[in-house]
Amino acid sequence: MQVDIWSDVMCPWCAVGYAHFTKARDMLAGELDLALRWMPFELDPDIPPAGTTLQHRMESVYGYPPEDARAAVAKMRDAAREAGFPLDYTGGESPAPEPMMWNTFAAHKLLRWAFAYRGEAAQTALKLALFDAHFRQRRNVSDSAVLCEIAGGVEGLWAEGAAEALADPTLEMAVRVEQGRAREAGLSSVPTFVVAGKYALQGAQPPEALVDAFRQIAAREAAA
Repeated sequence: MQVDIWSDVMCPWCAVGYAHFTKARDMLAGELDLALRWMPFELDPDIPPAGTTLQHRMESVYGYPPEDARAAVAKMRDAAREAGFPLDYTGGESPAPEPMMWNTFAAHKLLRWAFAYRGEAAQTALKLALFDAHFRQRRNVSDSAVLCEIAGGVEGLWAEGAAEALADPTLEMAVRVEQGRAREAGLSSVPTFVVAGKYALQGAQPPEALVDAFRQIAAREAAA
């Protein structure tokens, strides 16, 4: 079955959701074959080129008081660690750079390119590399040079090809079309797993819940 994960590079719960998905897929090995594709969703397409701090976003967009914002971030990091996908800073700077939010449209273009030219494995490897760069290294994933460097480190991809992809207006149009599809379908939160093109599972659900849902969907599809 095809599983499309609508997700953003900046979304910590998307990283947690993917960790849960991989466990669910392992639990279903030999029973169901789940093909994965990452789909574009921007948490905030209006973020300026200079980015904005995570703390500012938590306070200004979600309305958290400062202390509550810090508590919410800590809770999210605990959940990621428990899921087996820790998001703790691993870069070499001391003190660590402040967590930032960036415009991720260019990153989505690269993910579309990776899938088109190298398939699921390369796209997923790039997605994980982008998660790592954003959360663990706190790099600017809106910067073209950074994105090309990240792509160049993924097996099957190359920095020069990434640079061409970032300049390709056709890829830009393709990502815009997919984002329009999401809006038309009423998709407003991520991660959202769309299975077989018509069943939506929202949120970073536990692996066991995903396993049950995938089995039920497979049974429905077989009976259709």
